[in-house]
Amino acid sequence: MLSALDLARRIEAGALTPAAAVDLCATAIAAREADIGAFAALDIDRARRQAEASAAALKSTPLRGLPAGVKDIFDTADFPTGYGSPIYADHRPPADAAAVSMLRRAGGLVLGKTVTTEFAHQQPAKTKNPRNLAHTPGGSSSGSAAAVAAGMAPIAIGTQTGGSVIRPAAFCGVAGFKPSYRLLPTVGSKCFSWSLDTVGLFAASVADVAFAAAGISGRDLRVDQAATAAPSLALVRTRIWDEASGEMQSAVETAARAAAALGARVEEHTLPEIAEEAWRLHPLIMAYEAFRAFAFEYDHHRDKLGPMLRDMLDHAAGISAEDYDAARRATKRARHAVNELLEGKFILTPSAPGAAPRGLGSTGEPIFNRLWTLMGTPCVNVPGLLDDSGLPLGVQIVGRFGRDRVTLAAAAFVEAAIARAK
Repeated sequence: MLSALDLARRIEAGALTPAAAVDLCATAIAAREADIGAFAALDIDRARRQAEASAAALKSTPLRGLPAGVKDIFDTADFPTGYGSPIYADHRPPADAAAVSMLRRAGGLVLGKTVTTEFAHQQPAKTKNPRNLAHTPGGSSSGSAAAVAAGMAPIAIGTQTGGSVIRPAAFCGVAGFKPSYRLLPTVGSKCFSWSLDTVGLFAASVADVAFAAAGISGRDLRVDQAATAAPSLALVRTRIWDEASGEMQSAVETAARAAAALGARVEEHTLPEIAEEAWRLHPLIMAYEAFRAFAFEYDHHRDKLGPMLRDMLDHAAGISAEDYDAARRATKRARHAVNELLEGKFILTPSAPGAAPRGLGSTGEPIFNRLWTLMGTPCVNVPGLLDDSGLPLGVQIVGRFGRDRVTLAAAAFVEAAIARAK
């Protein structure tokens, strides 16, 4: 993998040029893209030309001219944007999405559009897991996670509505960051659920993804510039704990022991009852909003929708406004309860039920992500652990809403603890 921080520091020191960073990505793409299929569209030559033409200016930008992949759910003026659907084949938006413009303003160079599942739902796309091509990379940000894992890009942008950043990051063994809801704008990305859609990022390590998030957002999110204090961790075994594999349960406990050995305070906690119930509300809210967000596609192109999305929208047509409003009210109460629990501490929990499932017919289950997306809290997948077959097992750090930097710092502490314990 390519470390965003390492590349940026080398560019800043004059030991590497932005064009040379593009070439590093190009080498990995040439070697692995045919097998992995992480990109829906590529223009390496354009990125190299931009790097060469603006080398001096890029050196002083927050991202220093680092190449990036952008999930094909975001509009781009200079790349086709298909949203993973044949309905939008060869679609060319007139403008960039807000997050893409922010990436470019920060000095990021767009290598290409990374593969998304259909409209960022669960219908698998072509991408394979770089860790083992027989396994899913997760979804819906499958191409973004795979591109970073394969060393094709040091940074990639994705989205999460259920578990579409944290789960593929876990499956591919990279750091994934789902910020607090609305920290990064969704303007110009294809909406699935306006209450849940969240822009997220992928990079090799927690420090790398924090660096990328800081550069794009203009916020103080970096965690590489000072020692991180030992956090207080709440090991939460929710009522779906038994849905995690034995190896995943062991991974969470291993991370807890490693963090405790470095001075972290680790205590077992239970979620408030209203929060335990709230995770069941996520599918209702998502489906109700999706039926309206995809009204045009459903009404005019239903036959071109994949079976998983079409079936979900068929069901969503029957959800009443009263049930949706009740779910939203319960969600608000649950958010208050979760924020009280997270005052001064961070939840440690699985990122996924286990390692990436074998086969490409599923992107895996988002059951360990839905609640935190619904709560709008910052979440970080911490890489570093493996199952017996060598596949990554990701553990998740969840922080209080709006406390993104300290959540990233806690995740970096756990990542370092895991590495030291090996």
